[in-house]
Amino acid sequence: MINQVTLVGRLARDPELKKTTEGTSVANITLAVNRHYRNQNGEIEADFVQCTLWRRAAENTHQYCRKGSVVGITGRLQTRNYENKEGKRVYVTEVIAETIRFLGAKPVVANTEQKREEVPIG
Repeated sequence: MINQVTLVGRLARDPELKKTTEGTSVANITLAVNRHYRNQNGEIEADFVQCTLWRRAAENTHQYCRKGSVVGITGRLQTRNYENKEGKRVYVTEVIAETIRFLGAKPVVANTEQKREEVPIG
């Protein structure tokens, strides 16, 4: 079986960094990925994909990326469900990132070279 996803898009909001009860860093991001066609009004629509990053990748993404940053993610699709406060079953499909690559330019600091960074998870 194969479960592999590759996405390139812009962050729809700033990354949210949290810690598990064991102290492991986890970040949730929403990636806006443009569709390859225009709608009836001639506008390009986007899909907003929920992604989860763990450990160092979560910390680095929180530190270096903001809303609008361009990133590339490879990972796997995961579906889970839970019961909300109203007692209804809620289904969530998200990408669990295995690697993230920062594709936008880093902030320019005097005499430093801009480069892309890939951060493996684990």
